[in-house]
Amino acid sequence: MAAPSSSRTFASAICHSCRQRLLPPPRRFFRTSPTHHAADGTTDRTALGNLSSNIARSPGRANNSVGNYTKTGSSFLSVLDSKTEFNPDDEMNSLLTDSFGGNLNAATADKPHRLHVYATKHNTHLTLVQPSRPASQTPSSMGITGTTASASDQKKIVDVLLSLSTGHVGFRKAGRGSYDAAYQLAAFTFKQIVEKGILNEIKYMEVVFRGFGAGREAVTKVLLGTEGRRLRGKITKVGDATRLKLGGSRSKKPRRLG
Repeated sequence: MAAPSSSRTFASAICHSCRQRLLPPPRRFFRTSPTHHAADGTTDRTALGNLSSNIARSPGRANNSVGNYTKTGSSFLSVLDSKTEFNPDDEMNSLLTDSFGGNLNAATADKPHRLHVYATKHNTHLTLVQPSRPASQTPSSMGITGTTASASDQKKIVDVLLSLSTGHVGFRKAGRGSYDAAYQLAAFTFKQIVEKGILNEIKYMEVVFRGFGAGREAVTKVLLGTEGRRLRGKITKVGDATRLKLGGSRSKKPRRLG
């Protein structure tokens, strides 16, 4: 019990100045902003007013210095406060880069090609169309893009690139509505697209079916098979434009055989 009493006696014998030197130094915390105490009388509204006045004095200088890196260029506020004439074409590109801003503007997007498949019980028709453009901008237009073509021919609007039916592959009369005829037509059409150089022009393609004939399933098989491997990756949409009659006028009397 003598040790605690001796330590208290030793502590009371040290003067106040020596005791301050023996105490550990206080910890200092790093701060990037000045400290405001309640006694200073600074309110939130006053601090917000000081910040807005600093921005108003230097609108073109952004406080973006971090270490050895300093961001150059106009600040975000200077872009918003710039009183330039409004241009609708630059509306989507004002705060975005050209590579990503154009994705939000539908006017600058590439319009797709379309493959129309009209399948009836008597025949199958395949039509490949492109967005309307002059013949001079269509490399697949043979004879029109040459130097010998007239100016009127070069300005001619071209939208239909191919229009084929089962009669183009040698089928006649009742054979034109068969499954085999539609299959050979689809394979022949895809071969013509590659040979005429149309495949290089196609970036995106939509397939539109119409009718419930045998050619509907035949064209689908060709697209999913070996013949359609080069076009299959460009298809972005598959639609159906079959016309269904709900009510309407009386249909023709069905033909009865036998």
